[in-house]
Amino acid sequence: MLSTQKQTSQIGLFSSLTDILDQKHPMYQLANKINWSFFDDAFKKHYSEKMGAPSKPIRLMLSLLILKYGRNLSDENVVEQRSENNYFQYFSGEQFFQPKIPCVPTELVAFRNRIGEPGLELILQESIRVNKPPKDDNQGMVVSVDTTVQEKNITYPTDDKLYKKMIKKCWKIADKESIDVRQSYTRTFKKLSNQQRFKGTRHGAKAARKASKKIKIIAGRLVRELARKLPLERLGVYLPSLKL
Repeated sequence: MLSTQKQTSQIGLFSSLTDILDQKHPMYQLANKINWSFFDDAFKKHYSEKMGAPSKPIRLMLSLLILKYGRNLSDENVVEQRSENNYFQYFSGEQFFQPKIPCVPTELVAFRNRIGEPGLELILQESIRVNKPPKDDNQGMVVSVDTTVQEKNITYPTDDKLYKKMIKKCWKIADKESIDVRQSYTRTFKKLSNQQRFKGTRHGAKAARKASKKIKIIAGRLVRELARKLPLERLGVYLPSLKL
């Protein structure tokens, strides 16, 4: 059964987390950038309003999931550290420090299964949005125009070239971040690239079209795998360059 975040009030000598935390801390700022209500609306369809025991708040489970991948923690560790870390608690929506574990680790597994891959895609899109640099003001930009008419030895960015570039970029990211991808498709990529060479011939056009589709599929698989395995703070660095 779907439940909402409870706002606990506390009177006495204890200050709220807002009063004691450094508001310039990256996690404090990130907590205020994420559109939590968007996820409440998107994920509430996975819960029953009347049946079952009350669930943990969506923001709590979502914040634990983000912290798990962002800090490369296990389910057990992220739940334990959340009970000890003020910034983790503020990030998950608490107003005052709560010295107890918020849930059992197996509830994180259930939450991931509940939202499925579409839910993880929404989290990925939001991480890209909050990490996107602000747009520059180009009003004072000077544009230089090449007025020469000499022919240039250039090629145009077709979809095939962009997908190949994406695959090679994924290989470089995986190597740089020491990520063990399930399958690199190195040999398959070379074979498919050779088949594309004959797309202008009569007998090779059909095989070239199939090769192009397979290359597109491979690019999507590699991007999704990196999105699952990259730490959260690295997603905003790499993924914008992988989008077509």
